[in-house]
Amino acid sequence: MIEVKQVNKSFAKHQVLFDVSATFETGKVNLIIGQSGQGKSVLAKCMVGLHEVDSGSILFDGRDFTSLEKSEKSEIRQEIGMLFQGSALFDSMTVEENIKFPLTMFSKLTKKEMQMRVDFCLERVNLSGRNGLYPSECSGGMQKRVGIARAISMNPKYLFCDEPNSGLDPKTAIVIDGLIKDITYEYGITTVVITHDMNSVMEIGDSVLFIHQGKKWWEGDRHSIITAENPEINAFVFASEFMKEIRTSLKGQNQ
Repeated sequence: MIEVKQVNKSFAKHQVLFDVSATFETGKVNLIIGQSGQGKSVLAKCMVGLHEVDSGSILFDGRDFTSLEKSEKSEIRQEIGMLFQGSALFDSMTVEENIKFPLTMFSKLTKKEMQMRVDFCLERVNLSGRNGLYPSECSGGMQKRVGIARAISMNPKYLFCDEPNSGLDPKTAIVIDGLIKDITYEYGITTVVITHDMNSVMEIGDSVLFIHQGKKWWEGDRHSIITAENPEINAFVFASEFMKEIRTSLKGQNQ
């Protein structure tokens, strides 16, 4: 479980986060949603230590990350897996070398154990036998799956995914959503997904935090979000034609 307590963050004189508090539960897919520029990515970067908070605290299973020494923070960081928006694979490395990179840097596994772990992670994301490919030889969806394989290579307790469906076609996006959900449930990971994709919200949103103007504006789950009585959340949720159709259908059922 990750707890965010009264977090504030500013850059120069511009305050981005205002007294944000939230709980991200273990074994669930926890989404942070909101329009661009509202503070959701800044919140996530504060959670993983890329930004220091001005005030407030962030706890990983009761450990106050914001007050730890550098070496102690490093220990928690090694428990975090990251899936970046652009996959962030090393172009000069093969799929296998990309997945093995954090193992080489942070684990004490033998070469044989590393190879077994790489092969296991590739099998888990349905890419068995693709070890020798380079990122340029992989489709966008394959690159995302390699990114997930690398993110879980260290057997993380916490998984952060930044816009995992960015640039993907709808069919591939569903595959990636399903993979994130399955891995979360199977391994009991605390997963945090930053997204503005309502399809993802409706597919995998066990817990949803809506950030607006740097504040926690609404929280709930994927079932309650479509009936929320909040103008800002409604404007975000029903921006797409797909979600408008859902709202029309729900109104028809309630009449």
